[in-house]
Amino acid sequence: MNHVVLIGRLTRDPELRYTPNGTAVTQFTLAVDRPFLNQAGEREADFIPIVTWQRLAETCANHLHKGRLVAVEGRLQIRSYEAQDGQRRRVAEVVAGNVQFLDRASESRRAGDADSGGMAPGDPVDEESVEEINLDDLPF
Repeated sequence: MNHVVLIGRLTRDPELRYTPNGTAVTQFTLAVDRPFLNQAGEREADFIPIVTWQRLAETCANHLHKGRLVAVEGRLQIRSYEAQDGQRRRVAEVVAGNVQFLDRASESRRAGDADSGGMAPGDPVDEESVEEINLDDLPF
């Protein structure tokens, strides 16, 4: 079973890209607090890369920004690629099938949103509304 559930805050605004065949893909990093304090008595966090696809990717890109609190449900994926220096690299990331917005966007950010796409913060987007992806079409 490969099932991951995380709650954390975005460390930066999501990056929206499109594959050569027009499929939307968004990447962002989630800061997830560890459930214990370090030796100095401070809380530490893990920084976990998240990937979303298609309609969910566009929704995240349009409504999320740095600092937003979200719950992410998905699967852990380990992939490898060849870097520009010719070295083989491995990346662990969570491919999200569901992202829930757990806080409200600030008034200033919401005022700048022209179209909510019929979705409000907290509305779930599930995998059933997402089409299958051909991994050969990915730009990374």
